[in-house]
Amino acid sequence: MNRTIVPPPVTLVMEVAEAWLPARMEAVEERLRRLAKGHGEGLAADAGATLAAGGKRLRPMLVLLSAGPGAGEAAIRAATAIELVHMATLVHDDVLDAAPLRRGRPTVVARSGRDRALAVGDLLFSRAFAELGRDGDRKQVELLSMASVALALGELAQRRDAFDGSISAERYLERSELKTGRLFECACLIGRPGEGRKGAGPALRAFGREIGLAFQLLDDVLDVTGPPERTGKARGTDLLDGTVTLPLIRIAATGVLNEVREGARRRVKLAKLALQRSALEPDQRQLLELVADGVVERYS
Repeated sequence: MNRTIVPPPVTLVMEVAEAWLPARMEAVEERLRRLAKGHGEGLAADAGATLAAGGKRLRPMLVLLSAGPGAGEAAIRAATAIELVHMATLVHDDVLDAAPLRRGRPTVVARSGRDRALAVGDLLFSRAFAELGRDGDRKQVELLSMASVALALGELAQRRDAFDGSISAERYLERSELKTGRLFECACLIGRPGEGRKGAGPALRAFGREIGLAFQLLDDVLDVTGPPERTGKARGTDLLDGTVTLPLIRIAATGVLNEVREGARRRVKLAKLALQRSALEPDQRQLLELVADGVVERYS
């Protein structure tokens, strides 16, 4: 994993957990590279390019951290599956947005056209569930399936709201929970599928939801203020696409972006409070809290 592409608090996670986490993250990367191959020369090239574009890998990291250092191969497969779903949604989002760039590189739709981009996204989705089908239990498949349905519902809601400057902050947060929060929740639970309603499950679900929403809030701030050389896209991309985000809602009302940034930080505090009430080991809580800090300190 390239540590230069993640925020300093997240690189600190890798250092604190150096005895086990970097090797697990590299195992996920290796599985992603292997799964991107095959399936025909064209699809393999586009899937490989999507993988090569990199990313923060926060979701698979959350799977591994939540599962803990004693988790086995099933956690690595679950982490791989989460990232494959995330990659698939990015490819499909770029089709819907006709986006030319993703992380500073040409998107699949820009490079290979709409039809092949749709096929690449579908391939990545199918490979995700095939990963869980090897040795995952029904609960893991259910968790990822529910998160995938939420992603679709969130995307549909975003499309319905396009260019509608009257939407409320509550509507925006509802949409963000579907599009982003649910997959973060899933990442925190899927490595411990038997604890959904007991043990550390409720705390991890709350933690994942809050940092997922915080991540989306800051992502939308960065669309307005983020340095293009770091974010990999031009400022104002969401606005041009008609996506009315909370920063734009607040700008229309008050002209203050810091309110949204502070809202994200408050959600990170709530996420940490949820962990403090959990049955997780102190070392495990510390690592998850560092990830939460990294969510809101991107490019700040």
